[in-house]
Amino acid sequence: MTKTRIVFVHGLDRYGAAAWPRQHLLAGHYDALFLKRTGFDAVDPAMATDFTADARMVIDALGDGGHVVAHAQGAISAMMAAVDRPDLVRSMVLLEPAVLSLSAELPASAAYRESLEPLFARRASLTDAEFLADYRRLGGAMEVPSPDGSQASLGMAGTTGSEAVARLAARTHLQSPSWEAPLHIVPGVPTLVVTGGWEPLFEEIAAYLVTTGARHEISRGGHRPQDTSDGAALIAQFIAQVDGE
Repeated sequence: MTKTRIVFVHGLDRYGAAAWPRQHLLAGHYDALFLKRTGFDAVDPAMATDFTADARMVIDALGDGGHVVAHAQGAISAMMAAVDRPDLVRSMVLLEPAVLSLSAELPASAAYRESLEPLFARRASLTDAEFLADYRRLGGAMEVPSPDGSQASLGMAGTTGSEAVARLAARTHLQSPSWEAPLHIVPGVPTLVVTGGWEPLFEEIAAYLVTTGARHEISRGGHRPQDTSDGAALIAQFIAQVDGE
């Protein structure tokens, strides 16, 4: 019997299977594919964001169809894929989705953009390290404890080691602002939004997505609710419900 496919789309911090430690167990029941988005690699040079290429990657990974689970900035390509090919997407689970181009006019989203937009405007004059430092400082309201006990800002949790930090800085420097993503509402695709209940920006985005038909759950896991037992269970239960299991 062919297993149902689940495509996992990471955020800015980790990538591939390393971004989904608690979801590896789903591979026993599903055909789980853990993507690496454009420019995310341990060896190849960092690359600029390509939202369209990432969406195409999700569509290609879905094959004949399946579920999509996406974190933070990864929710952008997940939603773009669902808009282009809703026939392939059985459901979406969006964890702390950074889909600011949809919520741009709401207060927390507008304030976040206002804080970071000047940084992106002058990033050509900054080194990788300078950009990363300012990105973390200006996004300070989003700082959460990382799994190793250090502090990390939005999407940065769990990165350690000087080489990893340098690579992360180069990659972050090349990222396009999430509010520039060409996003549209996804019609008719069952969607679960999971937030950590810690940051008004993500609660605002979740509330907006609820108005478009999504279901919203809070799992107290900071910016990575998928790493908690409760968050992992929400993902598994939602997919099983959509499949009628």
